[in-house]
Amino acid sequence: MISNPEQAQILANLGIDVLNPMQEAAQKAIRQANDTFLIAPTGSGKTVAFLLPILQRLDPAIPKVQCLVLAPSRELAVQIEQVWKKMATGYKVNVCYGGHSVETEINNLSNPPALLIGTPGRICDHIERRSVALDSVLTIVLDEFDKSLQLGFHEEMAFIVKNLPHLRKRVLVSATSDVQIPDFVRLHAPTTLTFTASGESAPALTMKVVHADDKDKIDTLFTLLCSLNSEAALIFLNHREAADRTSDLLNERGIFSTVYHGGLEQVDRERALIQFRNGSVTYLVTTDLAARGLDIPEMKHVIHYHLPQKEQEFIHRNGRTARMLATGTAYVILGPDEPRPDFLPDDMEELQPVANHPLPAPPDFVTLYVSGGKKNKLNKVDIVGFFSQKGQLGKGDLGRIDVQDFMSFAAVKRDKVDALLARIKDEKMKGKKYKIERAR
Repeated sequence: MISNPEQAQILANLGIDVLNPMQEAAQKAIRQANDTFLIAPTGSGKTVAFLLPILQRLDPAIPKVQCLVLAPSRELAVQIEQVWKKMATGYKVNVCYGGHSVETEINNLSNPPALLIGTPGRICDHIERRSVALDSVLTIVLDEFDKSLQLGFHEEMAFIVKNLPHLRKRVLVSATSDVQIPDFVRLHAPTTLTFTASGESAPALTMKVVHADDKDKIDTLFTLLCSLNSEAALIFLNHREAADRTSDLLNERGIFSTVYHGGLEQVDRERALIQFRNGSVTYLVTTDLAARGLDIPEMKHVIHYHLPQKEQEFIHRNGRTARMLATGTAYVILGPDEPRPDFLPDDMEELQPVANHPLPAPPDFVTLYVSGGKKNKLNKVDIVGFFSQKGQLGKGDLGRIDVQDFMSFAAVKRDKVDALLARIKDEKMKGKKYKIERAR
């Protein structure tokens, strides 16, 4: 059990003043012996809600994996890892997922973490390789487990649960309430916590309909984006090819966008998110892959270029804005004669964006690629020091820094990039020369 001062420090590390009611209830439930089923909307703080009580269940005297967290996507797994690291608990954590070096993961697991996070497929791989021992796992968390089932991970999750001989505690986490819990989970007298979007917070989301004159909505989208005061937005489409085409057309017109979907290579998906998170790209054109489970900034604007087939996905998309009692707007672009699904409210305000707005301003930052990362013994402090001292960057010139295993990315103010690259061209960082250039 962690003390109140310890918890206060952890919350301070996370930038949180107090836990919200959902997090308080989850902490109490997960500390108990019986299983927990937590249902809460996207953006409500579910990751902290289960990680904090998980910390309280760890035993520093056990040098093995004690808790396993399964997530449906690499992005969500990494996000959970990042939250844990911000908590600064003193317990080791490792994350395993497809597209990541298996050799690196095996090396990391040779010194077992207390908390292991991963996607179902990769965790199965490690079980079969016998590269990790899970006989001391007492707690499993299935985060966004309904999404894992949708993606076809039923057999993998059943296999993993079967290989946890001393499992005592199951925690299921979802943003969706109407989910059939598979038998392999074997929930025991679960405490079910349901926190849906309350009527009090619902008005924080405003929905507007934008009617397009043509079946091809690109002109309407362009005009809408120009009217949003250069503020970032998520643009949802139903198909990968359409997302690629739309992003290309926006960039041709001078709007800084990037694309994100499951058809991209893992490294390209990572770079797209990094550039969007750090403010180097203003608009993320995406499929429903970005509707939940991603570490992205608070969005004021969500745009439905295409409407999804199911209401649940519509809800998840809208959950990327108006989060944690903030305000946001969801825009639905409807083409001529496009059928209006039943889940669209009848009283949506109609917006008619005018075409005389200037182009959105270029992003404040540019992303730089560094050819070294954690495995090269580089960290954020090293990069900040190098760019500040050798590159002569001032306060506020350097934005978000993402350090991966063998590469890093740093956001630098657009008007400082050329001078920075010229100054550090022949300089060494920690005694070694690294390639540093604009990220592709």
